[in-house]
Amino acid sequence: QVQLVESGGGLVHPGGSLSLSCAASGSNFNIGAMGWYRQAPGKQRELVATITRDEITGYADSVKGRFTISRDNAKNMVFLQMNSLKPEDTAVYYCKAVGRYLHVTYWGQGTQVTVSS
Repeated sequence: QVQLVESGGGLVHPGGSLSLSCAASGSNFNIGAMGWYRQAPGKQRELVATITRDEITGYADSVKGRFTISRDNAKNMVFLQMNSLKPEDTAVYYCKAVGRYLHVTYWGQGTQVTVSS
């Protein structure tokens, strides 16, 4: 079973930066596209950014220009660099991965990001 483990969340002041990491383990050569999603209290989970093994495929309009998604295929990791953070970025951030060949979806446990003065 593939496991996704996020790290890097925490408390930061407005205008600050955080870098999130997600490591996939438990399966070899079976991870295709990956992405970051977030869910704020009382709101639906929303897409933040997605990336295939080769290309960034999308950003939410609200984070474009501030967040950058990247990945390391050899290490089975995906990253989210978050700059110029705003209070409205406060949410639990989740890592998502889909199978490279199989129709399967994996989710991480989430990591809390809080942007506050």
